[in-house]
Amino acid sequence: MKTGSNFVPSYLKISKQELQDRIDKAISILSKCTLCPRECKVNREKGEKGFCLTGRYAYVASYNLHFGEEDPLVGTGGSGTIFFAGCNLGCVFCQNYDISHTTKHSVEVSCFELASIMLDLQEKGAHNINFVTPTHVVPQILEALPYAIEGGLKLPLVYNTSAYDKIETLKLLEGIVDIYMPDAKFSNPIYSKRYCHAEDYPEVAQEAIKEMHRQVGDLVIKDGIALRGLLVRHLLMPDDIAGTKKWLEFLAKEISLNTYLNIMDQYRPCGEAYKFPELEGFISYEQYQDAIKLAYSMGFKRLDKRDFRFFRRFLKLL
Repeated sequence: MKTGSNFVPSYLKISKQELQDRIDKAISILSKCTLCPRECKVNREKGEKGFCLTGRYAYVASYNLHFGEEDPLVGTGGSGTIFFAGCNLGCVFCQNYDISHTTKHSVEVSCFELASIMLDLQEKGAHNINFVTPTHVVPQILEALPYAIEGGLKLPLVYNTSAYDKIETLKLLEGIVDIYMPDAKFSNPIYSKRYCHAEDYPEVAQEAIKEMHRQVGDLVIKDGIALRGLLVRHLLMPDDIAGTKKWLEFLAKEISLNTYLNIMDQYRPCGEAYKFPELEGFISYEQYQDAIKLAYSMGFKRLDKRDFRFFRRFLKLL
């Protein structure tokens, strides 16, 4: 156990009956799937697949102790990441394109197998269980949780999402997920329509992030390890396609200046980015520097420490 002897994850505080009610409700949605904003309405109970390419059972592409996540998630033991295949957003430039746009390189798992993966990651010393791209498999995660609990799971759950989430689905996770880690991808619907066929992404993501923050509040860190709360990622993109200033203004006004924020400069052309000349660039030092300065000037204090260490040599912000 890496999170401190006094920590009790949210899912251990709700009754078995309440958890089962959530499971039943989530699974019932699969018969005419409206889990995410796309509302494909396919019968996933019978194996039909919509935009996310996933039927009744989740596909796992890989799972491991991840040391490339944010500092409060990684700690010394690593974040126990479970990468689900398929995706309900499908960005053309996705750095995990080979698993987000296909399930060919993954394994379909039962609820028992998914629970076993969680327990294996805990046994290996993970600080948390980090569900990567979980929106389309919320029922499967919930279904596996009782078996993981029975096996002794006691780590916080991380919901690592694009933020293309429905409020109704997020409410099924209230009192179960400890840490929400949404992306803040596009603030302009023109770009979200062009690059992921989701014109409503900005509005949907903002409402989803509000709901996540309502449930768990600002990120709580103890002894360097995240226990509960909201952590927001914002990927800088060429020519400011992501709309950095608008996202920071939203977070400052609608969420909290105490938001733990990771402004990322790791964009690179992947997947089908080659089809869009404007996506073939990289993030310059100046663009990243300007974003960091803007965040500070607006009053944000909790930027991921990796950024601090890299930039304090140049910006002398600490």
